Amino acid sequence: MKNKLVGKNVLITAGAQGIGESITRHFIDSGANVAIHYFSSADVADELVEYATGLGQKAVAISGDLTKEADANALVEKSVEALGGLDILINNAGSLVARRLLNEMDIEFWNKVMDINLTSMMFVTRAASPHLAANTDSSIVNLASLAGRKGGHPGSLVYSTSKGAILTMTRALSSELGPQGIRVNAVAPGLILGTSFHNTHTSKESADATTASIPIQRAGNAADVARAVVYLASEYDGFITGATLDINGGVYNM
Repeated sequence: MKNKLVGKNVLITAGAQGIGESITRHFIDSGANVAIHYFSSADVADELVEYATGLGQKAVAISGDLTKEADANALVEKSVEALGGLDILINNAGSLVARRLLNEMDIEFWNKVMDINLTSMMFVTRAASPHLAANTDSSIVNLASLAGRKGGHPGSLVYSTSKGAILTMTRALSSELGPQGIRVNAVAPGLILGTSFHNTHTSKESADATTASIPIQRAGNAADVARAVVYLASEYDGFITGATLDINGGVYNM
């Protein structure tokens, strides 16, 4: 796997916090060049750039609000300019924002979460696809969620809906971009502790109850997800596309 990734150019959205930071580190450790998008984690992004360049690899940190079309386009252009091309896109940016039930929902909140999780992914993928298609084999990995499979916990209606849409977007893109030599897959993480997402939106009581129901009797961690993302991205000569890899310890296995 590492040999396949040496010298490859990778763009990771929200690549400086939580699961995204772990994904970025795994790609760097595999010998890839990285463009690290961030929204607020400038210090970590700079640390990751220093880590990669210290190993002799290209790296750049780029800020931006990906719900804005211009920022998404600029991110891709700056990444290609800094790295010299693009082989892999990791669509990791997303957020629950807050928990709201249906009777608390307003259109502004609905649109905000949809824009963060879904529209931003479309913007970045649309801008990146011509650069990915310029290579013989390229790969996209989208970050979905177990919530997109099961519907999530109460208060995650719009988040779960957006993540379910990412599963469908992944299948649609795999059909559309496959003839251009671009494979498109997704991962759907379950309970991944130690990230700002669950630190913010999941109580200890809820995390403990969920962990108790996991067949392998532990919650996941960011590295569990990162390893799967790197695997899907690295299979340049593989036959896997349009697939979603569930990373949840056996909670959902259909």
